[in-house]
Amino acid sequence: MRKGIDGLSGIVREKFGADPADGSLFVFVNRARNRMKMLHFDGKGFWLYYRVLEAGTFENLTDTGSAVLRLDATQLWMLLDGVSLVASQKRRKRYTHPAAGVSTSS
Repeated sequence: MRKGIDGLSGIVREKFGADPADGSLFVFVNRARNRMKMLHFDGKGFWLYYRVLEAGTFENLTDTGSAVLRLDATQLWMLLDGVSLVASQKRRKRYTHPAAGVSTSS
């Protein structure tokens, strides 16, 4: 997870055989599956998104042996939110702030 925009663009070109500037969102996950980087070109420049989970892991979707997996927007949001895409649609563990969801209205 040390690579920046240039390094990730190189991986997209060399290992995936794709153009990093084609508008696709390229997702990279570390071995521990608790960190994710997403590379995206919006037509004017690159965006690099970085997510670190405080608890839990991202689902391992590369058990098929392929390093390339296509997801639609709904599947990506499910992956980010901890919903399993391959099993029984169970939610994976995620950190929640202790004050989140607590109403303080009187």
